[in-house]
Amino acid sequence: MDTVAPVFLIVALGTWLQGSGFVSPGFFKEANKLTYWVGLPALLFHQLALALPSASGVGPLLSVMVVGTFATAAAAYVLAWGLRLPGPVVGTFVQGVFRGNLVFVGLPIIFALPNEPVAGGLTLHQAAVVVVAPVMVLYNLLGIVVLLLSQHRLSWAMLKPMLRQIAVTPPLLAIVGGMSFAASGWQLSPAVNLTLGALGEMALPLGLLGVGGSLLTSNLAKEWKLSAGAAWGKAALSPLIGWLVGRWWCLDPVGLKMVMIFMATPTAIISYTMALALKGDDRLASATIALSVIASLLALSVIIGGF
Repeated sequence: MDTVAPVFLIVALGTWLQGSGFVSPGFFKEANKLTYWVGLPALLFHQLALALPSASGVGPLLSVMVVGTFATAAAAYVLAWGLRLPGPVVGTFVQGVFRGNLVFVGLPIIFALPNEPVAGGLTLHQAAVVVVAPVMVLYNLLGIVVLLLSQHRLSWAMLKPMLRQIAVTPPLLAIVGGMSFAASGWQLSPAVNLTLGALGEMALPLGLLGVGGSLLTSNLAKEWKLSAGAAWGKAALSPLIGWLVGRWWCLDPVGLKMVMIFMATPTAIISYTMALALKGDDRLASATIALSVIASLLALSVIIGGF
């Protein structure tokens, strides 16, 4: 609880600031915009530019995250089929189960843990950032696919909106930029290093406050049954799959805990944005985000304390 509580206390503070009227209705919208376009790209670029030269050992961690994500999505489809969900709802439900908030919840929790070495030569914090980058790419691609598949047949026509979404996503551009910079062998100058570090530090607390503010937009009264199923799928089924795949892959205990923390994080805020943009069920998306925060608090406490 000591590790998890600060993250969720900041989320609760964001809810109170928005609900009490202490901040204007548009404050978190602007703060999220700043985080999305400036803070988060700076954090990702900075960490990748420093960590990538020694990132060759994260292959098993990344493999477990990728396999676990696909397995969770497949399990979510089975749940959706069992619940007999209608077409557009299926994509939103599946995305809510597999797509975790790795950056704004996962990374703060990982960074609060001791920075122990993991297999491959990186520290826990470095390995977490390196793993997050490609998994975010996977989340974006898979999220677009499941939302479009819930309304259309798989075809080349899906390629254009998918590429458009990738091209205008600042975090993904920062990931590519950071990897390219590190691969070139260049070094950040002291001034640029400090500037990016300072900008990156604002991303996590602002992002958590934004998560809290967004909870007030959810419609739990109408969507609580389906959203509860998606939320518990995210908080319980997803880390369980991560544990099974990680044990099968023979991950070390530190790496296995990192994977389970990432897979138990609440549903990512951007899942609401994508559901809205791609004509999914936006009310279910927002309600899933809200309930998954509560479910993940319990799951993360068990994972951190028991593994």
